[in-house]
Amino acid sequence: MRKSSSPSPKTLFKIFATAEAITWAGLIAALIVRAVADLDLVRIAGGIHGFVFLSYCTVTVFVWVNQKWPTAVGVTGLLLSIIPFATVPFDIAIDRKGLLAGGWRLAPDGDKPQNFVEKTQAWVLRNPLVAVLLLAVLVTVLFLVLLFAGPPIPQS
Repeated sequence: MRKSSSPSPKTLFKIFATAEAITWAGLIAALIVRAVADLDLVRIAGGIHGFVFLSYCTVTVFVWVNQKWPTAVGVTGLLLSIIPFATVPFDIAIDRKGLLAGGWRLAPDGDKPQNFVEKTQAWVLRNPLVAVLLLAVLVTVLFLVLLFAGPPIPQS
């Protein structure tokens, strides 16, 4: 398998698991500041967290496919993103189990993709710049739709 210049699955997952936890901290801090002072940063912190949350979920699925995680591991990774700071202990646990080891198996000169999801991932790994641009557009559109829909709990 050819060595890729892109970050390994382990590095990519760790970056987004950590970023997801950091943005949780920012959102919680903004909620505390709003309660204590007359300063509302929740919309900004919530927007940043929402964007990173969607990005984390995307990276989790991408790494899940690459690493051939059991369904329970992948679903757990997604569900733990809802709990503040839970992505970091999850990252540590799966890394200790060796579930983040290795490179991109579907990269050029790697394994042959077997299904639609793997073929999509192989295309992304062969066309990273185009894929990142398309993914950024997709995540941005989803983010804007969710932002337009408003918070899940009506503001009083």
